Amino acid sequence: MTGNVDAIFERLKRLAAEAGLLDVEESTSYGNPALKVGSKSFVAVKNAETIVISISLDDKDHLLEMAPDIYFQTDHYVGWLHLPLRAAMIGDEELRLRLIGAWLFRAPKKLAARLRFQARI
Repeated sequence: MTGNVDAIFERLKRLAAEAGLLDVEESTSYGNPALKVGSKSFVAVKNAETIVISISLDDKDHLLEMAPDIYFQTDHYVGWLHLPLRAAMIGDEELRLRLIGAWLFRAPKKLAARLRFQARI
C-alpha cells in the first residue's frame, strides 16, 4: 500500500511542477504526504485510494454535484475546506486544474498574484 501512496504523491509533485506552481514544499499533513505553500497544506495523500485537496465551500459543493464518481465527502469533511477525491478516477488534466485551484486557495496573496500574472490565470 505504501507504494501506491508514494506513486500518488509522485503524481501530485509532477503535476504541480507541470502547472508551474511556485514555492511548493514537500511535507506532511496529519502524518500523510502533502504539498504545502506558505506552510499551508493544499493537497495531501490520505491513503492508497484518496487525495484530499483544499477548496472553498462553494467550489466543493459544485464538484460534488458535477462529478460524484470522483469527488466525495464523509461526515468528517462536512463544513471543512477540504475535499477528498478518488485518485484512480481523476485524470491528470482535471487533477492539475484542482491542484492549481487548491494552491491559489492556500497561497499567500502576493505569491498567488505572481502566479496569476505569470500564467495569465
